[in-house]
Amino acid sequence: MSRCSHLPRLKACLIATSILALTTTASLAQDMGEMPPAAVGVIELKAHPIPVVSELPGRIAATRISEVRARVSGILQERVFEQGALVSQGDVLYRIDPRLFKVRVASAEATLRRAEATRDNAKVQLERQKTLRERNVASGIEFDTAAVNLAQAEADVALQQAALEEARINLEYTEVRAPITGVIGGALVTEGALVTADGTSNLALIQQIDPVYADFTQSAQDLLALRRAVTEGKLASPAPGQASVELVFDGGDTYAEKGKLLFSSANVDATTGQVTLRAEFPNAGGDLLPGMYVRVKVEQAVRQDAITIPQRAILRTPDGKAQVYVVGAEETAELREVELGQSLDQEWVVESGLKSGEKVVVDGVQKVQPDSKVAPEPWTAETKQQSSGETAPSATGQ
Repeated sequence: MSRCSHLPRLKACLIATSILALTTTASLAQDMGEMPPAAVGVIELKAHPIPVVSELPGRIAATRISEVRARVSGILQERVFEQGALVSQGDVLYRIDPRLFKVRVASAEATLRRAEATRDNAKVQLERQKTLRERNVASGIEFDTAAVNLAQAEADVALQQAALEEARINLEYTEVRAPITGVIGGALVTEGALVTADGTSNLALIQQIDPVYADFTQSAQDLLALRRAVTEGKLASPAPGQASVELVFDGGDTYAEKGKLLFSSANVDATTGQVTLRAEFPNAGGDLLPGMYVRVKVEQAVRQDAITIPQRAILRTPDGKAQVYVVGAEETAELREVELGQSLDQEWVVESGLKSGEKVVVDGVQKVQPDSKVAPEPWTAETKQQSSGETAPSATGQ
């Protein structure tokens, strides 16, 4: 048989092979098109009010500071208080030798009694002159003299009463008492020292640390920008007394008690351009000590229609830009760039790129490709707890 007789059969074989290959390719393509979409957890964005919180550096300060000073001069006889202890207003801290002041009190009492005796005699003389005058025995001049003597005697009594009161007060001052309630520091003088009422040295220092102040600073430009935004209606100002203030320690722990904002300074520091603000915090446990460095989180305004998304929903491009997957009407995932604002706990505030009512992929972003079909499911609190150990992926791995 000639080779030509095999040509029709060879052609038929090649055609059959090509048809089989095309059929297989179409079948694979069809199978790939029928793969189920990735299941993802999504949230529907809703605008809601959030506080505009600033975290600023500050230091703790005592609400009241009192320097303990001697109010009379004398030899320091005894120190009564325990150094570093809590003292109450009126507690005796030191005792000054009182013997000289007791003598002065006794002398003033004797002088007062003498003045009172002189006054009583002047009253008798006036009554006598009054009787004699009524009988036309004494002259008017003698009556007037008796009246003047009584007035002088009464003035002397008042003067000696004041002197006695002064002597008694000075005697009380020999017990140096705490002017305020607070924690007293170390003793600055010792027993046997001479203290003077007009001296400039302190005997001790008392600081009231319940409550305490937190003094912190903010850029004048930032504060002005916030106030301008409130004036323009972009932000709302919190009601008086409702602004939340929190303390954060160096280790990142938050102080359990919330404080209240008292005021902001009317002056700007010419060197730093900073404005000083002050908040007050309860400190019953004594955890906050004057001079301690802290960071203060203060709510300075309220953003009424803010959009927030969980931090785990954010993807990052190689140049650091933030992106999220938005699920469209046909359940197609769209990769969209967003601008982020401040961080609130586990969420980001979205400045631009998203709007209320849109659905954002939060869970399962690793399985999503741009413009791919997805099977969205509501992202609930239980879902969040179950997937809390996952880390947010990077867009660079897409």
